[in-house]
Amino acid sequence: MRSLGTRRAALVAGAATVAALALGGCSAGQVAETAILDTPIAGVNAASGDGKVLVRNLQVEYNGIEGYEAGESAPLELSLFNETNETVTVTISSQPVERKTVVSGTQVGFVSTATVTTPGEVGASAEPGESAEPSAPAEPASSVRPAQIKIDPQGTAIFRPTDAASLQVVGLSGELKPGMTVNLVFEFSNDATPLVVQAPVASPLTPAPRGSAEIHEAEEAEGGH
Repeated sequence: MRSLGTRRAALVAGAATVAALALGGCSAGQVAETAILDTPIAGVNAASGDGKVLVRNLQVEYNGIEGYEAGESAPLELSLFNETNETVTVTISSQPVERKTVVSGTQVGFVSTATVTTPGEVGASAEPGESAEPSAPAEPASSVRPAQIKIDPQGTAIFRPTDAASLQVVGLSGELKPGMTVNLVFEFSNDATPLVVQAPVASPLTPAPRGSAEIHEAEEAEGGH
């Protein structure tokens, strides 16, 4: 026959076992929150037809809610990964699409800006007793190099709008606002099928500013009279 102390010890052990089973049942099938968190990718991810060249995080730089006007240039953000053991050249261009929310460009290329001076009297020396005319102001001049990107075997090419020579869609066919896309064509030197991708305008890093609550209240008050 068990003593009173033995029976109490058994009851305590049994209660602890039930509590452990209850906790285990509550957490069964669940994953810790830190295990499922992932950094969101705003851009488009795609791959060549043979899956050997990867396109990652393709998007147009966000420049405000007004977006880009027709004729302007839009900088791109893009990462390319060559999964082959040979050098691959990727050529990017743009073609029109008959969709209201998709625009195109006249060219896709690397745009670099240099400061040049207007030809004329710049640098002319004055004759004795004469004052030299002021130099013409310097003006920025842009040059565009075609988007032909050579990627080494198992190599990577990353492009950001902040690059000295940024990758841009030049001469937009229409306005490009947030929620719209620009049509791009990727061609590969390894004879993979060309890839057509619509690059979206990136999302802003911070929410757009909202109107003043006081102004809205004043407008509502005026409307109520």
